[in-house]
Amino acid sequence: MSQASAPNHSGASLSALSLQASITVKDIHASLTWYTEVLGFEVDQKFEREGKLGSVRLRAGSVALLLNQDNGRKGWDRVIGQGLSLMITTAQSIDEIANRAKANGGTLESEPADMPWGPRMFQLKDPNGLLFTISSERRTPA
Repeated sequence: MSQASAPNHSGASLSALSLQASITVKDIHASLTWYTEVLGFEVDQKFEREGKLGSVRLRAGSVALLLNQDNGRKGWDRVIGQGLSLMITTAQSIDEIANRAKANGGTLESEPADMPWGPRMFQLKDPNGLLFTISSERRTPA
């Protein structure tokens, strides 16, 4: 039996309202600059410990990310975000967002393109190698 058709034994399905991600980063200051300047997130709250920036909560509309400075306990050369991709959907112009990202130092993994299933999208990676897909709201193909 496929996962999609597997029975739900709990009697109720999850009805989520949002998803937020917590991301461990190697350099919180470089990541903060990238997320605010390249992607256009806004700082919601900063968290310091002993005078050092340890975490930052960012917002872009209803999307929230928490950036956390890596403390090195799992090794400094560990791979962050391997096998994970985050998708952000927007009603804004995909081309304008991609152009702003490039103008502010971002490198696109793929240029904006229309997908056969409807949306327009592009991909880019953050300073830690975490892949983001930025896409338009789904539209009906012509």
